[in-house]
Amino acid sequence: MKNKKIIIGSRGSKLALIYAERARKSIIECNPGLDSNLLDIKSIVTTGDKYQNKRLSDIGGKGHFSKKIEEQLLTKEIDLAVHALKDLPSIETPGLSLNVFLKRNDPREILISKKNLSFDNLKTGSVIGTSSFRRSAQIKKLRNDLEVKLIRGNVDTRIKKLEEKKYDGIILALTGIQSLGVKKKISQIFSTREMLPSVGQGIVVLQTRTNDYKIIDLINKTNHYKTFLCATAERSMLKILEGDCDTAVGALATVEGNLISMQCELFSLDGKKRFFTEINGSSMEPKNIGINAGKELIKQAGNSYK
Repeated sequence: MKNKKIIIGSRGSKLALIYAERARKSIIECNPGLDSNLLDIKSIVTTGDKYQNKRLSDIGGKGHFSKKIEEQLLTKEIDLAVHALKDLPSIETPGLSLNVFLKRNDPREILISKKNLSFDNLKTGSVIGTSSFRRSAQIKKLRNDLEVKLIRGNVDTRIKKLEEKKYDGIILALTGIQSLGVKKKISQIFSTREMLPSVGQGIVVLQTRTNDYKIIDLINKTNHYKTFLCATAERSMLKILEGDCDTAVGALATVEGNLISMQCELFSLDGKKRFFTEINGSSMEPKNIGINAGKELIKQAGNSYK
């Protein structure tokens, strides 16, 4: 790897580039002999970034945040890619691997509202912005007197739309707000009992070509083992569900000692029925924990969720 530039591919949003820089610093810290000047970040505009007024399902799903980046990884225009794990489809792209995860950030959800009102203090009929079917169902479960309206765009764009009084509140991931340094805008942090996060929320993953052993060896030291276990369990559950961006599903795995605990919830397509399971098992079997959780949710839900 000496004297050869290593190109890290990333979405071009402010938040995505923060994640890419975090990955870059982690690689440098874990490889003391590596010349930091050899690691460059390349910004890539994805289809999901271009069309910000439509639901992801209307433009082809979560893959539109990653497809362009993955194409450049496969054609060797970049050497590795950095993604927010929650933005990736449940099925990996052939020839590419997702095996290295940075330590998980706080996965919880937050509310930003006009006049800094808490969720319970929002007036009946208040308009809440989200692009997520999961969040929409969770909002209605907590308060069915609120109106949920589609909102797309990066964090800054969504906050601007709130300030322009197009919405009374918006639901976002805490990790993004913390990374952008705008935590003071938070009106409320939801507990995971109130709102289970998206699969992989708060996790940054490094993606490589499956056979690029030099890059794999370089980044393996950055892998956070507990995060790897949680990501494996959560995504294994999603694969069993054959989940996509229309699937209203939340999950959160945690590791304590040699045990993994994972809570999962799934909503019917109309958002009116909720299915829940909690699975515990050995940290040596994260994939099986995810598979069992997925099967239990399907047993409860049947085909009502797709």
